[in-house]
Amino acid sequence: MAKLLIVDDERNIRRSLERFFQSLGHTVVSAEGGPQAAKLIAAEPFDLMLTDYRMAELNGLELLAEARRRQPGCLVILMTAYATVENAVAAMKAGAYDYVTKPFSLDQIQHTVERALELSGLQAENRALRETIDDAPMLESRSPVMKHLFDLARQAAQSDATILLTGESGTGKNVLARQIHRWSRRSAGPFVVVNCTTLSEELLESELFGHVRGSFTGAVKDKPGRLEAADKGTVFLDEIADLSPRLQAKFLRFVQEQSFERIGSDAVIRVDTRIIAASNRDLEAEVAQRHFREDLFHRLNVITLRVPALRERHEDLLPLAEWMLRAAAIRNGRGKMQLSPEAAAAISKYRWPGNARELRNALERAAVLSRSDVISREDLPDALFRETSEAGAPDAHHAASLEELEREHIRRVLAETATLEEAAATLGINVTTLWRKRKRYGIE
Repeated sequence: MAKLLIVDDERNIRRSLERFFQSLGHTVVSAEGGPQAAKLIAAEPFDLMLTDYRMAELNGLELLAEARRRQPGCLVILMTAYATVENAVAAMKAGAYDYVTKPFSLDQIQHTVERALELSGLQAENRALRETIDDAPMLESRSPVMKHLFDLARQAAQSDATILLTGESGTGKNVLARQIHRWSRRSAGPFVVVNCTTLSEELLESELFGHVRGSFTGAVKDKPGRLEAADKGTVFLDEIADLSPRLQAKFLRFVQEQSFERIGSDAVIRVDTRIIAASNRDLEAEVAQRHFREDLFHRLNVITLRVPALRERHEDLLPLAEWMLRAAAIRNGRGKMQLSPEAAAAISKYRWPGNARELRNALERAAVLSRSDVISREDLPDALFRETSEAGAPDAHHAASLEELEREHIRRVLAETATLEEAAATLGINVTTLWRKRKRYGIE
């Protein structure tokens, strides 16, 4: 049953509706006018408000706006004896669920309210499903190494110290960064993500620091940057090793002083921002090869947390796969889905060089293409079985280095796909990262 607010300056209508909906089992609160209703909306939650359109002091549209501001999840039905097309359109545009004309029968208003509450229930269910899908399954680990990582991350979150997350692509560094923000004292502030691989140097500089109008071709108005948007919160720089030398120098100053200038401006902007950076490369090696500034590395390397590869936390593999399959089924409108024993065995044996991202993509594909609610061996990508069959003895993979395994896996996927975009999707990485890895490994 729902909690309803009934607002009407005509006492007989108000009392009649109140008694009727109470008889149906709903909790009902009534108000004789807009001001009283506004105070109730500010003080307690409601599932639905049924309000008169024409009232003194605060009319139905104004009360609707107040409800939308205070309680976005509360549905509103407007009632009026002065129905016009213009009023109806205005009500719907303002966010009303429906618009009913007096006089109406109790059966009519009951039907309208029940439809509205059914929608409200579906919306709440969808929100719950989205929250379930968005929750990070990696944060519910059975692996001792992951539990230790979470303990360190929780402790680090309570400070404002800069954190550097390391680990292979697809391990969930972005998920951990967001969770550190949630655990921190800055959780009420913004969490701003900057992906350093996806933009050119010029666009990335504007994205980070912002620009003023006329500072370059196309700068038609002032634009604040991501660092400015992260004030009182956290900025997460993903794949920071891809910053150009010039941007590394500019970002170093920000790390040191928490200040910067927009492109084209001399005005110094100061912010209070917590920095979390991530890289799938060995930054110490990048420093040794003079690809990354040593002083910036030391500024970032205050607290370093390494996120382990999926193959290093085997205890989590099948629970994670089952969770991802449920989420994929929800996203794609499938019923409850599960893994067959053969599919589960194949998932357990594969080394997942693309880590959790590759696992997610494999299960998304299976959820979409499977003709059954049980995922079979045939629904999984061929790469899972090719790796196992070509490995021979169980120690064959351990003899190869991680880079050799990744190079071979990328080479195979590229050979089997028609475009870079398709290959990147199969690997669970973006096209820019795939292009960089091809260049690094000398794959044509």
